[in-house]
Amino acid sequence: MSNAVAPSLIQDENFHAVTARLLSEQYPLDGGPRNNPKASRNPFDYVQYGLGIAPEQGELIYLLCRWLRTKRVAEFATSTGMSTLYLAAAMRDNGGGIVIGSELVSAKAAAARRNLRHVGLSDYAEIREGDARRTLRDLGGPVDFVLMDGWILNEGPSLARQVIEIVAPQVRVGGYVMNENAEPDFLEFVRDPANGFLRLTLPIKIGAELCVKVA
Repeated sequence: MSNAVAPSLIQDENFHAVTARLLSEQYPLDGGPRNNPKASRNPFDYVQYGLGIAPEQGELIYLLCRWLRTKRVAEFATSTGMSTLYLAAAMRDNGGGIVIGSELVSAKAAAARRNLRHVGLSDYAEIREGDARRTLRDLGGPVDFVLMDGWILNEGPSLARQVIEIVAPQVRVGGYVMNENAEPDFLEFVRDPANGFLRLTLPIKIGAELCVKVA
C-alpha cells in the first residue's frame, strides 16, 4: 500500500506555506490540555502556541463546506487561524461568504488575522475577540456550518455545551455542526431528538462528532 500523501484540494502554494508554518508552531498534541490531565487549563499559558487542526482535518472541513456551498460559517475557537484558513478558502472558492471566528486570546486573534491577510483571505473571515458565549450570540443570519474545537474547562458544563446551546438556534435546517473534542455533555445535547440533530461519530482524534440539523 502506498504511503504517498494525497494531493490537496486547495491549489495555492502560499496557503500551504502558511499552514505548514502554523503546523510547526502548534502545541504537541500529547502534551496539551486535551490529553494531559496535569496540563494547565488556562488558555493564556499557551499564547505562544497554536492549538489547531491537522491538515487532513482541514481538507475535510474544506470539502464539507464546498459540498454544502456554505455562505455563513461559525468557528469556536480560532486560535492562530489554522482551521479558519481552510474555512475561508472554501468561502472564496464557493464564490463568497463569511467565516465568523471567536478567539479569547487577543494575541492569537491578531495572529489569525495576519495569517488570513498573508493568504489573501481577509475578506472572507471576521475574527471576534472575547468569550464565545458572548461573541457568537448573533451570527447575522442562518448558519450553514459550525466548527467547534474550543477550550476544555476543569469543571462544570463544557464550553462546547454552552456554545452549542447558543449557536444551534442559528443553524439552518440542513446545516452541519462538527465538534472535534467529543465532550460528553455536548454529545448529550446533539443526541437528544428534541434538539433536532442527527449525528455520526468520525474516527478523528478522540472522536469527532458530525451533526446535521434536521428540525
